[in-house]
Amino acid sequence: MTDKKKPIPAGETIGIIGGGQLGRMLAMAAARLGYRTIVLEPEPDCPAAQVANRQIIAAYDEPAALDELAGSTAAITYEFENVPVKAAAELTQTVPVYPPPRALEVSQDRLVEKSFLNKAGISTASYFPVDGDAELAAALSAFGGSGVLKTRRLGYDGKGQRVFRNASASDVAGVHAQMGGVPLILESLVPFVREISVIGVRGQDGRLAAYDPAENVHHGGILRSSTVPAAISPETASKARETAFAIMEALDYVGVIGVELFVLEDGSLVANEIAPRVHNSGHWTEAASSISQFEQHIRAVAGLPLGDTTRHSDCIMENLIGDEASRAPELLAEPDIVLHLYGKAHVRPGRKMGHFTRLKQP
Repeated sequence: MTDKKKPIPAGETIGIIGGGQLGRMLAMAAARLGYRTIVLEPEPDCPAAQVANRQIIAAYDEPAALDELAGSTAAITYEFENVPVKAAAELTQTVPVYPPPRALEVSQDRLVEKSFLNKAGISTASYFPVDGDAELAAALSAFGGSGVLKTRRLGYDGKGQRVFRNASASDVAGVHAQMGGVPLILESLVPFVREISVIGVRGQDGRLAAYDPAENVHHGGILRSSTVPAAISPETASKARETAFAIMEALDYVGVIGVELFVLEDGSLVANEIAPRVHNSGHWTEAASSISQFEQHIRAVAGLPLGDTTRHSDCIMENLIGDEASRAPELLAEPDIVLHLYGKAHVRPGRKMGHFTRLKQP
């Protein structure tokens, strides 16, 4: 169990590495609890900087910027899992960093992640590392010609992935080069009936809590909607929470984590991936719970007591992608809608511009 430390007093500053929408919502939650925030982000006028107290405009691994961030904050967190591990580890020498850099190390490489989950007793898809076309052909043969090929690092929102079904040897020629010639992993196809995720949190005192699992729908690898409650049994929901707890305990974790899971026909679970941060599928918590995932994360980082994870409403959260953000006026005219736009200046296809949560009356 993590040693209990004194909470960070209100008025102190929390550092956030990453200036996207998740950093924005973390800064807003921190402000509600009386904290100031500094964002480290190379893009000027990023979404998080619009609501934070200050932005350091620099690369995430710029030594001078990291020194400035560490010297100006009482604790540091991050909004995305591709923060350089070395930079996060070096920061821990002078200031607390939550979640711990070990969580970054595990989540940044899909092969390392799968191995970690299996060692923690958590089921995943079967997998093979792939470093060339010959290894891909052998791995596909072992999986009957089908599987999902992914880059081991830096993939998100469906990027860096390719699905094979009943592939032959000729189908793999040149694929490794087409995928960038980087280390890959081939995962077996999982016969799931639905995808869910659970948002868990662990405090500095080791206390564990989790929200109700959400049922997720993806299009083109991008999350479109999260519905709560998920259409799963109480036993499956309990197992999902236990999975998140096991992961956090194994990492001596502090903060919020997102755990994506496949649900099989018999209700059993197969872990897909973990995200050591607040998660898109937990955005519904800002509308349907008294304490959002963002406030939970700030509470954990600051050493405060965790909040109640009880859901007061059923709901569905939907992302606004690309020009869908133009729907904002019509959405605001509807009852029981909580809208959040991210302040992004440029609209691009596939870019998350905001989200809304529709509360469902009992």
